[in-house]
Amino acid sequence: MKQFYTLLLLLISATTFAQIPTGYYDTATGTGYTLKTQLYNIINNHNDQGYNAMDGFISNYDLDLYYDQSIINPPSGSYTILDIYSEIPNDGDNTPNDPYNFSPTSDECGNYTNEGDCYNKEHVIPQSVFSEAPPMKSDAHILMPTDGRVNGFRGSYPFGRVDDNNLASQSGITNPTSNGSKLGGNLNSGYSSGYTGTVFEPIDEFKGDIARIYFYFATRYENQIDNWGAYDMFDGSSDKVLDDTFLSILMTWHEMDPVSQKEQDRNNNIYYNHQGNRNPFVDHQDWVALIWNPTPDTEAPTDPTNLVASNPTDISIDLTWTASTDNIAVASYDIYIDGTNSYNSTTNTFTVTGLDPDTEYCFTIKAKDATGNESGFSNQACETTTNNGVGVNCLAETFENIPANDGGYQTRNWTGDEGGNWIATDARTDQTLTNRAITIRNGSLTAPTTSGGIGSLTVTTKRVFGGSGGTFNLKVNGNVVGTIIYGDQDVIQTTTIPNINIEDNVTIVIDGNSVTSNRVVFDDLSWTCYTDLNVNDYHLNNITIYPNPVSNILNIQFNDSKETQVEIYNILGKRVFTKTIQQSQSIQLDNLNSGVYILKLTQDNSTISKKLIKR
Repeated sequence: MKQFYTLLLLLISATTFAQIPTGYYDTATGTGYTLKTQLYNIINNHNDQGYNAMDGFISNYDLDLYYDQSIINPPSGSYTILDIYSEIPNDGDNTPNDPYNFSPTSDECGNYTNEGDCYNKEHVIPQSVFSEAPPMKSDAHILMPTDGRVNGFRGSYPFGRVDDNNLASQSGITNPTSNGSKLGGNLNSGYSSGYTGTVFEPIDEFKGDIARIYFYFATRYENQIDNWGAYDMFDGSSDKVLDDTFLSILMTWHEMDPVSQKEQDRNNNIYYNHQGNRNPFVDHQDWVALIWNPTPDTEAPTDPTNLVASNPTDISIDLTWTASTDNIAVASYDIYIDGTNSYNSTTNTFTVTGLDPDTEYCFTIKAKDATGNESGFSNQACETTTNNGVGVNCLAETFENIPANDGGYQTRNWTGDEGGNWIATDARTDQTLTNRAITIRNGSLTAPTTSGGIGSLTVTTKRVFGGSGGTFNLKVNGNVVGTIIYGDQDVIQTTTIPNINIEDNVTIVIDGNSVTSNRVVFDDLSWTCYTDLNVNDYHLNNITIYPNPVSNILNIQFNDSKETQVEIYNILGKRVFTKTIQQSQSIQLDNLNSGVYILKLTQDNSTISKKLIKR
């Protein structure tokens, strides 16, 4: 479980603060399956309290002390059950998000019709695997309270990574469920490749919890588990235990969702207050790799070579380099701009966008493998962007400031890279493209209203989770001005809509998904400022503005004497400076706050806008 919760210290039992018993793991000194057997000898022969005793344990120790409490110190007895199949974590904002809640004991049942009717005891490893025999049936480490209907929906299916194109259907329940858990065919690609049967996938918040329960079970019952190979997650052995596909899935989940305080508390309560043994993989997360991957990949990829920066525009530079090699595989490349890690690419070509005109940029590259081993730096390649007066970004957004990763679909608000409030509806935040990105389903993406107008807009998209190709509408000030096309699943596509040419304040909205069930990732959105230059009027294009970014004095230089109106607008469209000049001049800007502005220059009936950064 990720550590997104409000910890209510006054109400957590004293066992929260208990430590691992002194000497408990003293005999755990090996690696590989030797270490696994040593741990088995430590946690074996726990005190089986019986299946019915779990009712009291759940009522006392599986309470939602970590999420969604609407008041900091609720009255005694007002806490509800923490159910991993209905919990919708709220990242600690103290606002309830769960679709329903269960009271301990009174809401427990064995019969249900719909989701939210009651909770019962979920065997994370199905009872059918071990024929409902003790002590497995009553082992608190593998038992958790969950919604009865969702528990029945999961049934005895393995845990895996669901292909959204192959969701299961069952009456009385939605799929995905109310909190986003889902049942369907396993996604036979990436870290989950090798299995095509039906699997159940919990939300990201609890994937690590599930993985560590399986590693516990494979260790605690290694003296019996080779008899249970009929379960698809197991391989019939007593050492490795887990089938290759499911070992890959569980190890990935274990790494992506680290141990939380909630898991530590539960581990302590099981040891001190219930059955007297511990889950060693909650206490020592590193033991998973020591047992199931005792000789990890430590070899770094070779250094990228022959880096070349070319094809500069006002806002972009192309990069190419000779690919690195690795003993297993190169996963991606980190792209450094002037020494700062700025982008990541899975191929050995990349176009860096969102740059400032007439500026030199120097690039280096590092290769990484799937384990995280890094190469050294490539050679350095430098290039200077052009300054043609067109293609200057009025606004660029990388979506790095979107809310924390969440696979649910809801309204998201954040402050953009250059200020202003962005809004995405029916959107999730856990998918990536260049890096962090926003994913829209049947919703919209609205940028803050800005000055400077719009010339052309560029955005990069990728459809995920299956579906079909489709389009979104691009609206400026409520009018459709173009179409953003997305194609096959996981195909990255960059679209530029030229010649929009709307001046002054603009509001940009992307909406109208032609296939409302498709999930489309958006990243690296930018638009150029409005420019109205006729063929015979070249003066504005020949104006030089420097420095940019500017601290106090902005120099405006041009060769001819021609009346020029200079206006500066903040990102919200308010004019904060105006002056008319007829020749090269230096303008004092020390009264402006630091931030992003739009500089608008007008001669006769021609206008050009540029982005201006005030330090």
